[in-house]
Amino acid sequence: MTEAEAEKETVKAVPDLAALEQEGEIAADYVEGLLDIADIDGDIDMDVEGDRAVVSVVGVKGSDLVGPHGEVLEAIQELTRLAVHRQTGERSRLMLDIGGYRERRRAELRELGTKIAADVKRSGEPKPLQPMTPFERKVVHDAVAAAGLRSESEGEEPRRFVVVLPA
Repeated sequence: MTEAEAEKETVKAVPDLAALEQEGEIAADYVEGLLDIADIDGDIDMDVEGDRAVVSVVGVKGSDLVGPHGEVLEAIQELTRLAVHRQTGERSRLMLDIGGYRERRRAELRELGTKIAADVKRSGEPKPLQPMTPFERKVVHDAVAAAGLRSESEGEEPRRFVVVLPA
């Protein structure tokens, strides 16, 4: 690899903070509009985590905007990503959280990944898990890797699932 190619790779790897902040602002406006239409009170927080914009709705009461297993949250996130794409022309990896659901779910999934990794280490047998969203699978993959094992995703969306593999 030439020096120029290496420099291009480095530039690609650094997230464009201004673009991510713009995504967050567009998304926040869109979500705020949805909350207004639904007459739901909630505050919007924006942040950038790594290479994605994160928009959180805090102070919202009830779980109607999250739905069973986060299904409504996933749908609102996709609509928000489409709104961002429509304004920027760029594909968005925006993460939306409502009422802290994703953070609670992340903690549950880390615990699950760690527990399943321990079970697989003990038994030496691969262990398939239930179907999960891409967000959920990523959290489990990270927890399994931190426990010293590897995992793979198998199946087709929306029934894609993680299989934890012995060392």
